[in-house]
Amino acid sequence: MIEKTNTHQASFRDPSGYVFHDGDVLRRAINPIYFPQYKKLKESGFFKNLISNALLIPHEETSVSAEQIVITPEPIPFITNPYEWSFEQYKHAALHTLKIQKYALSKGFILKDASAYNITFHKGKPVFIDTLSFDFYEEGTPWRAYKQFVTHFLGPLALAKYHGTEVFKMMQTHIDGIPVKLISSLLPTRTKLSSVLYPNIHLLAKMESKHGEDYKVETKIASLSKKSQENILESLFDFIKELKLKEVSEWGDYYTKTNYDEAAFEAKKKLVKEWIKPLKPQKLIDVGGNDGTFARTVIDSVPEIIVTDIDSNAVDHNYKQLQKNKETNMLPFVCDVLQPAPGVGFNNTERNSLIERLVNYQPDVTMALALIHHITLSGNVPFDKSAEFFASFSETLIIEFPTREDSWVGSLLLRKREFINHFDFYNETEFENGYLQYFTLEKKEVVKGTKRILYLLKKRV
Repeated sequence: MIEKTNTHQASFRDPSGYVFHDGDVLRRAINPIYFPQYKKLKESGFFKNLISNALLIPHEETSVSAEQIVITPEPIPFITNPYEWSFEQYKHAALHTLKIQKYALSKGFILKDASAYNITFHKGKPVFIDTLSFDFYEEGTPWRAYKQFVTHFLGPLALAKYHGTEVFKMMQTHIDGIPVKLISSLLPTRTKLSSVLYPNIHLLAKMESKHGEDYKVETKIASLSKKSQENILESLFDFIKELKLKEVSEWGDYYTKTNYDEAAFEAKKKLVKEWIKPLKPQKLIDVGGNDGTFARTVIDSVPEIIVTDIDSNAVDHNYKQLQKNKETNMLPFVCDVLQPAPGVGFNNTERNSLIERLVNYQPDVTMALALIHHITLSGNVPFDKSAEFFASFSETLIIEFPTREDSWVGSLLLRKREFINHFDFYNETEFENGYLQYFTLEKKEVVKGTKRILYLLKKRV
C-alpha cells in the first residue's frame, strides 16, 4: 500500500482509488471496491478504444495485487483548470465529456463524474484524465452525473455567452460547480424560451427550490430509457456546439494594431528567434504571449511551449491556430499576471496555484514581451516585485522594455496623469536596477524601428 503522505491533495474524494507521487512519477492506485469495474473496462476494450481515439489519457498497468492495482498514466507536462480556459477550450471540454458519456452508454457503462476538473489540455486537445470515473450502466436509470455536467459545463458556458468569459473564474470559488439557482438567476429571462436552457437549468433550479436541499434530480426520475438519455445527450451536444461568444476584447486583435511597422515586427521576431535558438530550451513559456505569434518562431525546435494571456479572445485565436496547424507542443491558457490563479479547494490544496505549477514545471526560458509596462503602469507593480515574480520560476528570461517614448507607454502614462510624478521611476535605469537584483544581464538590444529594448537575463544563483 502507498503511504498517504505521497497522495495527491485532490485524491480524497473518490473511494475507488487515488493519485500519488512516486518520486517524480504520478501514478494512480485502484482500490478493491473498484476492481470489478476496472477489470470489465479493461477486458472489454473500453479503455483501449477511448485511448486510441484520444479521449482518455493513456496508462500502463504497473502492478497488480489482491489489495491494490497501480496504473501509470502518460505524463501531462502542465495542468490547466477550467477557470483558465478560453471559450472554445471550455466548449471543447464540454463536448469531449458528452462524447465519452455517449460512448460509455453504448457499451454498458456511464460516467459517474462529469466534473470539468476531469478534463485538461494535452497535445493540443482536451483529454479526460480520471480513469476511475466510469461505472456500470443500470437499465432505465438516469445519468447520475447529469446535474454535475450542468453546473460544471452547460451553466458556465451559457453564462459566458451572455456575460463574457470572466464568469469562468467563478469555478475558482465553486469547485463543485456553480449552483443551478445562481446560474438561472444570472441568465436573461428570454433564455426560459430555450428548449435546452429551460429544462436543464431554469426548470431544474425551480424543482430544487421546491423540494429543498435534499432534492436529487437523479433519484426523482424513477426511470429513463437509454434512448431518452441518448436524446438528452444529443440535444446538449448540439446546443453547446453552436454556442458563440459575443464579447469583444481590447487585445484580441493585438497584432493588427501594433504601434510599429511590419519591418520592426519582423526584426523583433528575428531577434527573439536568434536569442532562443542557442539556448536549446526543452520548455518555454511566453507570459502575455497574446495569440502565440512570437512563440511560434521557435515552435519547430522547442518540445514544450506554454503561451498565456489575460485576453480570452487572444487565447481562443491561438487555440484555433494550433488545432488548424496540428501543433501538439503548444498549450495556451488564460492568465492574469496581476492576479495569478490561487490554490483552490479544500485546504486550498486540491488545485495548485499557478505559481506552484510554474515552479514545478521549471521552464528553461520565459518570455515576457510587451508586458512589463502593463504590469508596472496598469498594475502599479514596482520593478523589483515583478522581477521577483519571474525569478520564482524562470532560469532564463527574455523581457521587452518599452521606453517612455513608446506610444503605448505614453498612452498608459496619460491615463495616470494625476499621479504622473509617481511614475518617474518608469525608465531604463530603474528597470535594470530592479531586475538585476534577481538576474544577471546577458544581452541587451534595441528592437530596430521601435522605442523598445529587449533583454536576455539569467537568474542569479
